[in-house]
Amino acid sequence: MTRPMTGSEPDPWRVPVMVVQIPDTGLHRALEASAAERQAMADVAGLRDILSAQADFEVVPKSGGRIQVTGHVRARVGQTCVVTLDPIESEIDEEVDLTFAPEAETRRLEDLIEEGQDGEEPPEVADAPEAIVNGIIDLGRIATDALFLAIDPYPRKPGAVFEAEVTAPDPEDHPFAALKALQDNKQGKKKGK
Repeated sequence: MTRPMTGSEPDPWRVPVMVVQIPDTGLHRALEASAAERQAMADVAGLRDILSAQADFEVVPKSGGRIQVTGHVRARVGQTCVVTLDPIESEIDEEVDLTFAPEAETRRLEDLIEEGQDGEEPPEVADAPEAIVNGIIDLGRIATDALFLAIDPYPRKPGAVFEAEVTAPDPEDHPFAALKALQDNKQGKKKGK
């Protein structure tokens, strides 16, 4: 089963960008994971392998110290068909659109959301921004999370169909068969007297 990383695992694909070094016009980053990074990602995700992983990101500063990261993550992953157990490959093409904000602002927004949940329905809010941790945004981590979330947890080989074995029910195999046998046995003894 694949999942986004929780912070307890090491980041298998790291591409840190220091926020202070992002120009006002923004920057473009084209990333490609090395064989070692792909193997580490496959190990964390429980995949047979990751044959390729690339990401293209636009990193643009916004007002209030916010940073917007948009782009695509593309990958080819090796999995096992849940029906035939044959090895298969799947293509991933995931769009990314995230906003990052200074940690203090994200904590303030989390507190506001918590206050609104005291027994009442929280107001509809757009996704809260991600925190900029220690002045760094890790594009590799963003790409890895997007890739993990896009992986099909139940991959099937094209044309593979699970067909449960169907057997006709035995007319003598029902919950009251034992009682019927006892009753038939009792009646047989009465007739035999």
